[in-house]
Amino acid sequence: MTMRVFVAGGTGAIGRRLVPQLVARGHQVTATTRSAAKSGLLERLGAEAVVMDGLDAASVGEAVAAARPDAIVHQMTGLATGKPDMRHFDRFFATTNRLRTEGTDHLLAAAEATGVSTFVAQSFGSFNGIREGGWVKTEEDPLDPMTGTALRPMIEAVRHLEETVVKAGGAVLRYGGFYGPGATDDMVELISKRKFPLVGRATGYSSFVHLDDAASATVLAVEQQAKGVFCIVDDEPAPAAEWLPYLAASAGAKRPMRVPKWLARLMAGDVPVVMMIEGRGFSNAKAKRELGWTLRYPSWREGFREGLA
Repeated sequence: MTMRVFVAGGTGAIGRRLVPQLVARGHQVTATTRSAAKSGLLERLGAEAVVMDGLDAASVGEAVAAARPDAIVHQMTGLATGKPDMRHFDRFFATTNRLRTEGTDHLLAAAEATGVSTFVAQSFGSFNGIREGGWVKTEEDPLDPMTGTALRPMIEAVRHLEETVVKAGGAVLRYGGFYGPGATDDMVELISKRKFPLVGRATGYSSFVHLDDAASATVLAVEQQAKGVFCIVDDEPAPAAEWLPYLAASAGAKRPMRVPKWLARLMAGDVPVVMMIEGRGFSNAKAKRELGWTLRYPSWREGFREGLA
């Protein structure tokens, strides 16, 4: 069934892969950007471009009303505004946190006002499963509150998004760590400069997903009018001791150094410590079973190798 799909945040890493896939499936896409200068990009991808401020309720309401969509996809983040800052992670994520709270509320209000019942939103599920028990979590397991860490505000924003979207009858997609065109450039740059070391025994797990696979899962969620929470990750959650040296080798870089926990915290704050020592990954069984999702890159191993060769 052809649908009118409103993609809020069409120029981000996932939006740029999602819009063409929706268009290829025959859907009519309206996609938003905060910058008029990026409208041309969205038009080249096949969408009708709209300039919208996701933190302004009136701007969101007007854009959604004009588009008259059958479905809304929330992909708004503020992560394209600068280099990742692990030491000040809460500051780096501040705009994204607002888009996941205020922005989500504005989009849900616009959906209700225009009678849109299909709502799909971006969440996060890479290393932030509850830090107890097994290393791989499902949708039934809670996210870790990250109490006492710089990750706490991000988790609170994610929890708000997930609770409000599910309550409204929408779907939440917990994407793993993105890789693919442009998604790992900053990490690879740090690895190449030997500024992304292994921490301690590096036993903490993470889950990854290629941007194209994340986009294909999102298309399925839209078309099937999915409801509830889905972990959109590949088949192989893995400890940092495995994936980080492999990523370095794929990029042609030297093997990462190993540093003790106390030094890593001093150099880069507590985010890499939590991720590499205590992180919990996620299972994709529900998404594969209920959405019928198949992955082009079932493992980060082939994805890293192909993308960085």
